[in-house]
Amino acid sequence: MNTMSLWHLTGWEFAALAFAALLVGFSKTAVSGANTVSLAIFAAVLPARASTGVLLPILLAGDLLAVLTYRRHAHWPTLWRLFPAVAAGVVAGTVFLMWADDGIVRTSIGAILLLMAGVTVWRRRRADTEDDPDRVTTRAGRAKARSYGVLGGFTTMVANAGGPVMSMYLLSAGFRKLGFLGTSAFFFLIVNTSKLPFSAGLGLIDADSLLLDAALVLFVVPGALLGRWAVNRINQRLFEHLVIAATVVGGVQLLIP
Repeated sequence: MNTMSLWHLTGWEFAALAFAALLVGFSKTAVSGANTVSLAIFAAVLPARASTGVLLPILLAGDLLAVLTYRRHAHWPTLWRLFPAVAAGVVAGTVFLMWADDGIVRTSIGAILLLMAGVTVWRRRRADTEDDPDRVTTRAGRAKARSYGVLGGFTTMVANAGGPVMSMYLLSAGFRKLGFLGTSAFFFLIVNTSKLPFSAGLGLIDADSLLLDAALVLFVVPGALLGRWAVNRINQRLFEHLVIAATVVGGVQLLIP
């Protein structure tokens, strides 16, 4: 895999990755989708294609902490409706990664980040028209679940960027804070676990990447604890503005040759 080992990183590069890992923990227990900023940092410090494999175990650590925190609030009927479409999206993303080189992946991640920023803005404008979660059982609701599921599976496989897609879907389905966090936690724990053999088969996870993960995963825990403390105190609107701005900057930076 074209990546850098822990020993080849500068102090500033490791500090940036450590901050990104802390932000992963925070996003998993406070603001789902905020880890798009972490994605941009990882892709800027490491080779873009390899960064997805390094980031995946970090995300899984955050998912485990989120499940432990919000496990009683998951809405399983929604999860079962999403998984078949997500599986199709993951397979499509795997096929894409089989032929895409680092430059294409870097450009794709940048484009996905900008798309997700637009999705988040659109989601906030639709926040006042939220439906009841049970309405996903209608024909329109099932069609929406399939479309979001495929897009979420593809973006999470290619760039670990499925968070904003699923955030928009869950909010549009009427989920409140705890139900949103609990359903999202189980969703990404299951999906990210299923991605492990695909990423390993593509050579995105190896001994060097796991060594780097072992050093970075320690920063996920304080981030998750901070998120759990802040979830009922944070100014959501201001934070989402900052996340959107950082995501746009990260996406543009990746698109610049």
